[in-house]
Amino acid sequence: MNASPTSHESLPRPSRGAARRLKRALALDDFQRLAHGYLPRPIFGYIAGASETSASARDNRAAFEEYAFLPRTLVNVSKRSQKTHLFGVEYNAPFGISPVGFSALSAYRGDLAMARGAARAGIPMIMSGASLIRLEDVVKEAPSTWFQAYLPGEPDTILALLDRVERAGFGTLVLTVDMPVVANRENNVRNGFSAPLNPTLRLAWDGIVRPRWTVKTFLRTIALHGMPHFENSSVDRGPPIVARNVVRHMAGRDHLDWSHFDLIRRRWAGRLVIKGIMTAGDARIALERGADGVIVSNHGGRQLDCMPSPLRVLPEIVEAVSGAIPVMMDSGFRRGTDVLKAVALGASFVFLGRPFIFAAAIAGEAGVAHAHRLLAEEIDRDMALLGINSLDELGPDRLMRISGAPAAMQEQRSR
Repeated sequence: MNASPTSHESLPRPSRGAARRLKRALALDDFQRLAHGYLPRPIFGYIAGASETSASARDNRAAFEEYAFLPRTLVNVSKRSQKTHLFGVEYNAPFGISPVGFSALSAYRGDLAMARGAARAGIPMIMSGASLIRLEDVVKEAPSTWFQAYLPGEPDTILALLDRVERAGFGTLVLTVDMPVVANRENNVRNGFSAPLNPTLRLAWDGIVRPRWTVKTFLRTIALHGMPHFENSSVDRGPPIVARNVVRHMAGRDHLDWSHFDLIRRRWAGRLVIKGIMTAGDARIALERGADGVIVSNHGGRQLDCMPSPLRVLPEIVEAVSGAIPVMMDSGFRRGTDVLKAVALGASFVFLGRPFIFAAAIAGEAGVAHAHRLLAEEIDRDMALLGINSLDELGPDRLMRISGAPAAMQEQRSR
């Protein structure tokens, strides 16, 4: 086995119950099933759900199924390694943890659990701007963490937040650009989720029927750290997560445009990544205006519905930037084979969100370590079966399109 395992030095031991749950997690999808019986309905629905008809979320998985592998045989694969270089940093695997909002509501100190788990595993984690733990506390615990910002089109607010993020010590800023307004997430309404949470009898009942989460996550958080607040959407502390008649402020995000990106690029001296790119044209603009990398993403199907999977547009975006900057990707990854298909189509790196927060919810940092180990071991086995020793050996020639290939995409593959 040549996978890069998570270091277990000083890794907190999970409770007996969490350890039993982890034994039943044989693949990343198992974490969602286990979390369904652990998390209250509003919180589980918020994480698992998508927008409107969930067409984008469904296509995120469907796209992977349209490719099959073409392995080579009688290859000595005893020296295989999935170590990956990104921005001059060597990571133990070609995947990291996507930003997940309200992580500390789903898992006890969720952002810290994922950041610590990622650091021990030797992979990057992107902290969400919609987090409930101060960004300064997270980067202090895990200095390699990236920060994702949701920014309004207001220069003074942008510059003030950039100053805060820089002072905290983050080296990579991820600007998410696909959320000018909140999407139509009907599932949140049906499940009783809002941000902030509105204290109702229904919400109380949802907590009562999930006593393990109520005691081990919610009440434990309040007892040790006080009521969670929105901490990082601006310089000032936001409202508490449980409040009446408080609307989470998103004013100004629909004003954000490329001129604001230029402002950020002039002010931010670290690495600047744009998340939410879905067209070759936007990728070229990002490159021309000084982005250090792009993340091809449809927000896990949580924003505009009826978008294609990022996997479908990945090859043309890779071609558009011609290797000048890394093209990363998220949305829909669940298996080692998914990761390798994206790498074969040109992705420099991939990110996963839902599986890691579900893992953190049921077993904290030990759950994050287990999720990493499962995916890294799958990639290791798949590399051996493909007949490759390094990810650099992967290319489109190792894939066959087996169904549903639009004519335009078939044409591009033949070029």
